[in-house]
Amino acid sequence: MKFDRLRLRNFKPYADTDLRFEDGVTVIHGLNGSGKSSLLEACFFALYGSRALDGTLDDAVTTGADETDVELWFTHAGEEFKITRELRRSGDSISTRTCTLDGPDGVVEGARDVREFVGEDLLRMDSDSFRNCAYIRQGEVNRLINASPRERREMIDDLLQLGKLEEYRERASDARLGVEDVLSDKRGGLNKLDEQIAAKEAKDLHDRLNELESDLAALDDEIERFEGNREDARETKEEAESIIEQAEERESELEELSGEIEELEASIRETESEREALLEEITELRERIEERESELEALADDAGIGAATADAVADARETIDDREADLREQRQEQRDEVRARESEAESLANEARRLREDAGEKHERADELEREADGDEADLEEVRADLEEVVEEREAIESRFADAPVEIGEADAHRETLREELDEVQAEIEETVGTLASARDRVEEAEELLEEGNCPECGQPVEDSPHVDSLESDRERVEELSAELGRLNGRKADLKAEIEDAEALTDAESRAQTLAERREMLEARVDELEAEIEADRAATEELREEADELEAEAEETEAEAEETEAEAEQARNRVGELDEELDDLEERRERLDAVADALDAIDDDEDEIERLREKRESKAELADERRDRLEALRERRDELREQFDRDRVEDARTQRDDAADYLEKVEAKLDSLAERRDELTGQIGSVEKEIQELEALRADREELAETVADLESLHEETERLEQTYGDLRAELRQRNVETLERMLNETFDLAYGNDAYSHIELDGEYDLTVYQKDGTPLSPEQLSGGERALFNLSLRCAIYRLLSEGIEGAAPTPPLILDEPTVFLDSGHVSRLVNLVEEMRGFGVRQILIVSHDEELVDAADELVTVEKDTTTNRSTARREDAATLARAEAILEGDD
Repeated sequence: MKFDRLRLRNFKPYADTDLRFEDGVTVIHGLNGSGKSSLLEACFFALYGSRALDGTLDDAVTTGADETDVELWFTHAGEEFKITRELRRSGDSISTRTCTLDGPDGVVEGARDVREFVGEDLLRMDSDSFRNCAYIRQGEVNRLINASPRERREMIDDLLQLGKLEEYRERASDARLGVEDVLSDKRGGLNKLDEQIAAKEAKDLHDRLNELESDLAALDDEIERFEGNREDARETKEEAESIIEQAEERESELEELSGEIEELEASIRETESEREALLEEITELRERIEERESELEALADDAGIGAATADAVADARETIDDREADLREQRQEQRDEVRARESEAESLANEARRLREDAGEKHERADELEREADGDEADLEEVRADLEEVVEEREAIESRFADAPVEIGEADAHRETLREELDEVQAEIEETVGTLASARDRVEEAEELLEEGNCPECGQPVEDSPHVDSLESDRERVEELSAELGRLNGRKADLKAEIEDAEALTDAESRAQTLAERREMLEARVDELEAEIEADRAATEELREEADELEAEAEETEAEAEETEAEAEQARNRVGELDEELDDLEERRERLDAVADALDAIDDDEDEIERLREKRESKAELADERRDRLEALRERRDELREQFDRDRVEDARTQRDDAADYLEKVEAKLDSLAERRDELTGQIGSVEKEIQELEALRADREELAETVADLESLHEETERLEQTYGDLRAELRQRNVETLERMLNETFDLAYGNDAYSHIELDGEYDLTVYQKDGTPLSPEQLSGGERALFNLSLRCAIYRLLSEGIEGAAPTPPLILDEPTVFLDSGHVSRLVNLVEEMRGFGVRQILIVSHDEELVDAADELVTVEKDTTTNRSTARREDAATLARAEAILEGDD
């Protein structure tokens, strides 16, 4: 990863800063408190958000401001990305309003998603790992050494991606412990089943079952014998009861016959009495018929018929029915007419209301369109004003290019051409600096030899030397190279100024393109608004015309509805007249019904007289039948009296009583035997149940034994898995330790360069030991402050190298960031730090960012960022310089002096 550009607005002390980063070593320097570290914190914050801050989001916002913007452009794995974070104040708190990451595959939105994308997909390290690896913050250079052994192991394992293996090992351990718990429980269950099976087997259940079944068979034989005796007693009792029953039946029959004879004699007398009563009832009905026949003439006159006959009534009813049918048909026609007119009137009224509602809606829509057209005209004026501003700004940019060395569209290529020329001039400067240094060395050596009287070419005495004139040539060469270096530096300064102008032209060219697109969009918007206004005005007029037409149509429909309602009223009046005429017909029908009812009553009475006569004759026949029955019953009574034997009945009663006594005793005995049989059956069932339980326990034990075997196998597998993850982690850690130990020794030798120490050892737990030349081991804490700081820097750089180079190939890493790394270093150790930085560049670290005010580090920089703070506004600014070339040029010029 390489940082390309950082833009800040209201971030900590920076009001508005736009800074570009280049490859190589960039040193950010300035006075204490000027805001140097805040630039690196802004980069860290852009990548990881609030987790990169030591405080809260409030601390990131410039004092007195309500919003903060941070934008970071960077290149990763050859692809370009941009992160934007916007903070806004809401009440008393600050929150993230916008967080996006633009990349080649699209946009990632949201603070959490952006942080996870950076940490998991790009760098594969979270904010803590970033701080432990690439971002050595001020005062944290000793972070790894001062950490506890466990914390140091966790930090380095997380950096080297070994933490996941430990997580997997712990998961396997948890699974193993879970299996152990289940296995222990199942083994306990298996032991319990074994105990239960042993307890049941000790009962000899099958022998016990055989004994019980033998006892039950003997008991069944005894029960069968007593049941046979009981059956004999029952037969004897039944025979005696049959004799007694027959005697009792004859005696009962005699009693019944005597009673029946008495009843027949009484019923015959009663029947004769009923025949006399029927005769009297017939006489009364005949008298009532004569009275009704005398009333018929008056009823016929009231009904309007000539004779009180059924035919006359039927004819009159037929006439009434025909007239009623005609009237009802007319009334139905009038009612249908009423419903039709009412429905038509209602439909017309509804249609009128709908027309008025449609007219109202069209008026409302017309007013709405008119308001929209008025609003669009206001928007149109604003858009035209914006368009004029865009045109003016575009013309200003075009006029700017009129005096420029290139046309619009060529600025970017022009800038790249100047940068290439600057690189060529830079190369010439570096070559000239080297050549000039060599030439000066020869002149100084020659002058020293001349002072000693020896030839600068061969070291022989100057007298008669053939090369005495070469010193003057070298001096002339030095002057030529110095002049050439001055010219090149002047050209470099000119090129930088031209590049700045070219960058401004490039920005202007980009702005011109944006303005062209903006102009095209605004012109399209003007056309769109004009079309919308015209369409809205036309639609408004059309809607109002349609509304007026609908209102006129509504008035016509309302008038038609009133006419239809009047026609419905006329039909309702006719229905009333027909109802009155039908009522008159109903009254006449009622009078006819009175005549018919009288005729029907006379017919009913005649029928009743006939019925009563038939009933009287029927009762006479019934009385004769009963007299015949009475004679037969008297003969049967005499016969039964002759057949009754009292002695036989007494013997049967004695046998019945003896059999009943025996049955009572045998039932008690059988009940006792049945209870014993039930007891034996229950015991047999209990033993059989225990045998079934024993078989079930054996089946459960077999199944549980298989489960225990499976769990034991699973337990072995989890143990192997846990061991595998542990061994893999140990193996990878050992490989990392070996590589890291080698890189640490290389880095520390370069950074320290002292004969006092022979090497550094790093064990499998990341514990470090420094060995002196005499073999004496030292812990890092026993080193001096400067040595310990260099040691820790070496360790951090070695870890960075390991991550950058990877175990099996290069891996993408962020820039190496050192924030005030010289705090604990003296001047000699600072030189070692410079060597360490140069060595990291040699290892292929693309970009190193250092915050320092140390002049040695400033001189070693490729790019220099100077940070200054305005004491009046308390706001910081940052500007970039080509520090390395400037330092060399100053050194050359100082040598000329």
